[in-house]
Amino acid sequence: MLYFLIVIAVLLLAYAGVLVSFVRKGRRIPPAAYLVLAALNGLILAAVLAWAIAR
Repeated sequence: MLYFLIVIAVLLLAYAGVLVSFVRKGRRIPPAAYLVLAALNGLILAAVLAWAIAR
């Protein structure tokens, strides 16, 4: 379970890096990017809650 959290956190950081590079180049962030960001955050939140309850 901990490895899953680490993988999701790394994916979230990489995705945030991609979005920051978009902004630095002057491009607009597509609306779908916000949905993916919200999904990754929700996945982390659900995994942390499941991990905390299982302990």
